[in-house]
Amino acid sequence: MPIIIVHKNGQVHQGEVKENTNLVVRAGIKQFPYPNLSYRCGMGKCGTCTSRIIAGGEHLPEPNWKEKKILGDRLDLGYRLICQLWINHDLELTQDHLLPAEPATTPTVPPCT
Repeated sequence: MPIIIVHKNGQVHQGEVKENTNLVVRAGIKQFPYPNLSYRCGMGKCGTCTSRIIAGGEHLPEPNWKEKKILGDRLDLGYRLICQLWINHDLELTQDHLLPAEPATTPTVPPCT
């Protein structure tokens, strides 16, 4: 069974989960990593569960379109949306000291003349 280590608010929390587990679903039913994991929608829309993977990222699937949309270049720094991952291996992550999302850029349209 995978061992999960969560760094949050300067503390380290460790627990064991069943294989093929979604950590946000577990937190939603008040099982570890609750209450040490920030999350909100669970659908890859809000970005609240954004975490930086410290160890075990090589076992995770490629980022899906939701992660690419929300995280952008932060994916290259090891950031992932925890709600989009089903865990089958040991994983260590942090939600401390994360880089903020880049603001969405809206193309400017020249005024009509």
